Amino acid sequence: MTTNNQLQNVKMSYEVNGEAVNLTMNTVKQYLVRGQADKVTDQEVVMFMNLCKYQKLNPFLNEAYLVKFGNDAQIITGKEAFMKRAEQNDKYEGFKAGIIVLTKDGQIQKREGTFSLEDESLVGGWAEVHRNDRVIPTIAEVSMKEYSKNQSTWKSMPSTMIRKVALVQALRETFPTDLGSMYTEEESTPVRHDVTPSVDESVQQEIDQNANSEELDFVEADVVDRFPIAEEPKEEPEQETKSNNNINTETNNPNLETVLPGF
Repeated sequence: MTTNNQLQNVKMSYEVNGEAVNLTMNTVKQYLVRGQADKVTDQEVVMFMNLCKYQKLNPFLNEAYLVKFGNDAQIITGKEAFMKRAEQNDKYEGFKAGIIVLTKDGQIQKREGTFSLEDESLVGGWAEVHRNDRVIPTIAEVSMKEYSKNQSTWKSMPSTMIRKVALVQALRETFPTDLGSMYTEEESTPVRHDVTPSVDESVQQEIDQNANSEELDFVEADVVDRFPIAEEPKEEPEQETKSNNNINTETNNPNLETVLPGF
């Protein structure tokens, strides 16, 4: 059974394009982790080191790095590693890549490169990779809605980023043996968990903890004085009502002697 002390002493050495790469546990944690480096486990570091060695990646050239946010760690591969791996394959014959825009006339257009006008909407990216042993090239088209993120690079360079995603996907499908297990940060951005509770959560937590924890004594008389009970309206005396009726009768029926003399 492997112990933590044994993991701490793990060292790996290999060559990438004729250059020696030496990785240790401390080197990875100090220089090759993005995010919460203090929370990376030894097992995650060993997995990262093994992947770099197996895939012949040089993490010191940003070809791969370890990302840690929350509980899960992710091994991310840089776009440069995809391009280098494709160019090393003797069946690789180049690529084309660009963006997909929606014009002001409502037309969908595929353009090579990243140029678009201000009155056009960026809706996606595309890429086409060729191999000399295949008649049909590998084509990838990606939607902006699926990959657009609230990061500074996506806000400032959306065309470049979505084109990059399409190219990486096309390269991976073209060379599955070399690139099948490699993904870029744009394809699998880790979710950043906010461990700080919101104001509403804090208030609710305090209510749950302190509710009904203190007994309050109420004086009945004091409660009555503070919140008097409204009295029901009293009915007017029946006699007064009759008096009013008599007044109305006399007013509406004048004296008969005045109207009919000699009555």
